[in-house]
Formats: sequence, structure tokens, C-alpha cells
Amino acid sequence: MLPGALPIGFGLVAVTAAAAALARRSLAPPSIFLVLVGLALGFVPGVPRVELRPDLVLNLLLPPLLYTSGVGMSWRGFKENLRPILSLAVGCVIFTATATAFVLNHFLNLPWAVGFVLGAVVSPPDAVAPMAIARRFAVPGRILTILEGEGLVNDATALILFSFAVGAVVEGQNFTFLAAGGKFAAVVAGEIGWGLLVGWGALALRRWVKEPQIEMVLALLTPFAAFWVPETLGGSGVLATVTAGLFVSWNGPRFISPATRLQGFFVWGLVTYLIEGVVFLLMGLQAPVIMDDLHGGQWGRLALAAVLVAVVIVLVRFAWVFAATYLPRLAPSRRARAPAPPWQQVFVVGFTGIRGVVSLAAALSIPLMAADGPFPERAMLLLVTFTVILLTLVGQGLTFKWLIQALGLVAAGEKEAAEAKRREVAARVAGIDAALAKLEELEGAGASPAAVEAIKRRHGDRRAYFVAACQDLESGEVSTAYSALQLRFLEAERASIAELYARGRWMTRPGGASSASWTWMIHESVMPPPAVLAALSRRIAARILTFRV
Repeated sequence: MLPGALPIGFGLVAVTAAAAALARRSLAPPSIFLVLVGLALGFVPGVPRVELRPDLVLNLLLPPLLYTSGVGMSWRGFKENLRPILSLAVGCVIFTATATAFVLNHFLNLPWAVGFVLGAVVSPPDAVAPMAIARRFAVPGRILTILEGEGLVNDATALILFSFAVGAVVEGQNFTFLAAGGKFAAVVAGEIGWGLLVGWGALALRRWVKEPQIEMVLALLTPFAAFWVPETLGGSGVLATVTAGLFVSWNGPRFISPATRLQGFFVWGLVTYLIEGVVFLLMGLQAPVIMDDLHGGQWGRLALAAVLVAVVIVLVRFAWVFAATYLPRLAPSRRARAPAPPWQQVFVVGFTGIRGVVSLAAALSIPLMAADGPFPERAMLLLVTFTVILLTLVGQGLTFKWLIQALGLVAAGEKEAAEAKRREVAARVAGIDAALAKLEELEGAGASPAAVEAIKRRHGDRRAYFVAACQDLESGEVSTAYSALQLRFLEAERASIAELYARGRWMTRPGGASSASWTWMIHESVMPPPAVLAALSRRIAARILTFRV
């Protein structure tokens, strides 16, 4: 098995990279492009069938994605939006599962327990696919926080509902929300406690070792430690992993050195990029695997079920999001404390209900046998799940850009990004002022005057650069001219250093190759504004003076 698995794994990664490159050139969302590529490859003769193992997804691929999302999320933003996040992650999931079970029972005469199995499978929007699409566009940050927070928590709700519904079918139990609610409360409390313990322990170990390479190994092990223990004990592992990630996000700056954090950005970026790409490709490759168990006479009923479920989950989400947003604000006291957000933002949150890999993994994990024979309608449940994933991912994913543009959210997102840039520049200036004040103290304490003066010149120039080149603090206009010029400068500097290294020359006279490259860059580029050029010139001069000292 191993010799055959290695070429398949290599092929998956290679196809993922090639498809992602093509998606970037075609300006298509990579997630959607990869699913469609996998769908097409699955029906190519000679291509081996790649069957997605649910335990592989849930235990190996999902924990790093949940953990990195938790680490990348602002704890402050998560806490501020906890009410809408829990409303969607708990209330909307239960409401969607119930509505799906009702429709399947009413129109297709499916038993309630079987309907709840499918309802639990398709009820949670994916934690990966919506963010992979939404982050490519300029949308207000609160929308991203709510969608990401929902995706991090809703899987736990859905998986607990799923386990109870499957138990009701397999063992003939009665499905009751009271029993599910009691287990859900126990799982939530236990997983949050375990996640906090894992997050604290991971940070304590990383602070103790103080070695970036070992810290990265510990970081890579953290999501699995958080996920596997609760999952083995009958929970989902989702909340524990998310909690550990949020704990690291909030406390990481106090425990993790800046050098290690920089390495972490690269390592985790590569890990999540590969996992997300392979997951989307595998989702497309499951089409022929799912269709193997179907029979020709089922197609009409299957199509009806797929359309019904897709329509229900979309309409139910819209109904829940608008009701949960505006009905509580009918009370004047609540409306005064928390004014209603613009309806455009509410509409986008209701629209973004893309289903993904967790739904597919749950569907594939439905047992083959029940108490009195084969699991009822298992083939139909698989196909309906896959169809819903495909319809929401492709349909809603491809129209997302058009929607946010039509609703005017791109302009709002760009305005918010500009305001965030202004706050960032102000914070950087305040930090430099604090550093310069500290230099004054060190100079008075007997530090080397030459060293203090060199550092003072360099950081004084950094302050001028942030004020003059990045932003006009009075008018609030962010200048991009510096960014383009800085990239040209770095390109010329690197080319000159590489040439000197290739010739074995480690030093050159002032005004040599580096200045020639700089001069060429200025003449070949559009002349920047005087303030930008002056700021960059001061920065270059400060660097030269620092190296000389």
C-alpha cells in the first residue's frame, strides 16, 4: 500500500500546485478551480480512484486548519462578536438541521432520524472554503470575523448532532434534543478546558526551550494534541483546537520571540496552503467514488432531494441571520446599546453559507450497516451532500465578488483598510518616539555617543519615513508611491549584492555598482513625489552612516 500511496500523494501535491498556478493566472478563486479540476480528473480513464478517508480528514488535515484560524483570529474581535458567532454556530446549525429533516420527512417520507443525519451533515458552513474566498476581496473586517468565528465553532455543534442522529438510526434510539443538549454542554466545557490547558502548556514549553526550530516543532504538534484527546474520548476536538489557537493568539506575543513568530508565519503559511489545496482537490475527486453506489432508477428522487436540501439551507440561513440580527433590536434598550449593522453586511453573512470538507467527511463516515440491515438511503445522503457542497462552493463562491461590489462593500472595506493603515502608522510613530526617548536615557547613562547618534539618526529617519512616505496624517490619504519605489530599490540592491558575491568581491567603493543600480532605477521608474523620494533618500543615508559607524 505504501508504494502506491506515495505516488498518489506526490501527484496530489503536484496537481494542487499546477492548478493553483492556473487559477491565479485565470483570476479564478483557487478553491473553486481545484474542486472543478478534481471533478474533471475523477472521470478521466486511467486516473486512480482516490477515496477520501473521513478519519484522515478529521484527525490529520482539519486540526492544523482550525488551529491556524484560531491563532490568526483576533481574540478581541472574537469576543466582541461572540453573540452573532454563537447564534450562527449553535442556533443556526440546529435550526438548519431541523428544517432539513422536516423537509425530507414531508416530501420524501424519510424517517426523522435519517433526515437529521443529513441535516447535521449539511448544517455547518465550512471553516476553510468561505475564508479562502472572502479574504481575496476587500470586505469589512467584522464580516470576516463573524464568518471565521462561526466556521471555527459550528463543526462541534454539527458533529454532536450527527453522532446522536447516527446512533438513533444504527441502534434504534430516539433522537431527543434534551439528550443532545446535555452532551453538547459537557463537550463544550470539557473541550474549552482542555484547549486552554494545551495552549498554556505549549506556550510554556516554547518559552522554556527558547530555540526557534524546536518551538516550531512544538507548534506543529499543538493542534493534534488539542484535537486527538477529546476526539478519542467521544467529543469532536474542534472546540479544544480552536480554544488552544485563540489562547496562543492572545498570549503569544508575551511568550514567543519575534524571530520565532517570523518563522511561524512562513511554516504555517506553507502548511495551510498545501492542506487547503489538497482538500479542495480531494473533494472534487470524490464524485466518481460517491456515484459508484447509485442506481439509474434513483436519479429523479436524488435530484429532488438535492434541490430541496440546497434551497432549504440557503433560505433557512437568510431567515435566521436577518431574524437574529433585527428582532432583538426591536427592544429600544438593545437598539440603543448595539445599533443594527447595515443590511448589506447582514445579507453577505446570510449569503456566505458554503459547505465544505467537514460535511463531506461526515457523510463518508456514515456507517454501512444499521440495526436491521444496510444504513437507510446512505447513497442518497452521500450524493446530496456532495451536490450541496458543489452548488454552494461554485454557485455562491463565483458570485461572491459580484455581490460585494453590487452592495458597495468593497468601498467600505477599502475605507476600513485605509483607517487601519492610519492607526498602524500612528502606532509605529508612537513606538519610535518611545525608542528615541529611551535612547536619551541611555546616552545620559554613559552609552557610546557615536553608537547612540547612529541609532538616533536611523530611527529618526524611520519616523520621518512613516510620516512622509506612508501617510499624510492630516489629510488621511495613504500614499502607495513609496511602496512601488521601495520594491524597485530593493530589487536593484539585491542584484548588485548578488553580482558582487558572484565575482568574489565583498566590498566596493562608494558610488560603485550599488549607486549605479540606484541611479538606473530612478531613471527607469516614474519619478515619485518629492516627499517620498526625500524620505527614502534619508533612509538610505541613515543606513550608510550606520554601517560606517
